[in-house]
Amino acid sequence: MIATGTPAPDFTLPDGEGRMISLKSFRGRKVLLVFYPGDDTPVCTAQLCDYRNNVTEFTRRGIEVLGVSADSPESHKSFASRHELPFTLLSDSAKKTAQAYGVLGFLGMSQRAYVLIDEEGTVLLAYSDFLPVTYQPMKELLQKIDEA
Repeated sequence: MIATGTPAPDFTLPDGEGRMISLKSFRGRKVLLVFYPGDDTPVCTAQLCDYRNNVTEFTRRGIEVLGVSADSPESHKSFASRHELPFTLLSDSAKKTAQAYGVLGFLGMSQRAYVLIDEEGTVLLAYSDFLPVTYQPMKELLQKIDEA
């Protein structure tokens, strides 16, 4: 997994509307990249809905949340709409971004992971869950963010 204190690799990926979104366009703001295996799976849905339910905690900390998986832009659009997700989901269909951040799992799917990037593009925090059937509780995530 990418190391804390290193420059975050830039990327440009399509969102659910097909717009190309680049990490560099978020310079001057903190970004939380949330890598997850796939849309509409039970654990990923619970995780992203938990992020949705706590989006004000991220906003209060000045953090933009971006979800990243290999699912298509169309899948992301449907998934985000169905679950009223207030943040952008990006399609890493070639899995190059997951690979660049060191979160591509041995089955070719993204691991459940997050990377907090500061305003200048440096990794402040990087975490990956070892078990794909769980995710870090929100209280622990927010505590780690506050400590970073």
